[in-house]
Amino acid sequence: MIKLTTPITENAIRALKVGDEVLLSGKVILSRDTGHKFMVEQKPDWLKPILEDAVIYHCGPVVAKNADGSWRFVSSGPTTSIREEPYQADVLETYRVRGVIGKGGMGKKTSGGLQKVGACYLHTTGGAGALLAERVKRVIDVKMLEEFGSPEAFWIIEVEDFPLVVTMDSHGGSLHEEVLATSQDRAKALMG
Repeated sequence: MIKLTTPITENAIRALKVGDEVLLSGKVILSRDTGHKFMVEQKPDWLKPILEDAVIYHCGPVVAKNADGSWRFVSSGPTTSIREEPYQADVLETYRVRGVIGKGGMGKKTSGGLQKVGACYLHTTGGAGALLAERVKRVIDVKMLEEFGSPEAFWIIEVEDFPLVVTMDSHGGSLHEEVLATSQDRAKALMG
């Protein structure tokens, strides 16, 4: 198990390979469809220092407000990442993001961005949102909450030992492509 803490260096990411298991701690920024479109079309300067050498998590959390006005995560399961394929490579390059967390993997455009920038795609378990929320130690801030709504806002959180697997690395490796190719070969052999 490899322990990583944000901010993460490019060298630390380039040392990772497909199949590596990671426990991530530190600052993570949540963003989904609306946020990715906003980042590519608007390129807001205020986001650059927040995202540099950080990790984006494709997640629409379930949140609750505490009596003191602070927020807590009730559930923080991953959302399907391929929806961000039109934007992700541009986001990686513009903001120097070191990692993307989600489920289901991403495509060739994102793979190229991961290689160029020195970033990786980190898969986490779908359907385990309540358990993953236990790894969220605190909500640091939330941006664009009123404009985008809770699921689409930029939640800035601190996690501890968040469990991940590298499924796309900075060298062009993709576990998702390997599984697809193996599945297609098996299907052809069975139909044969």
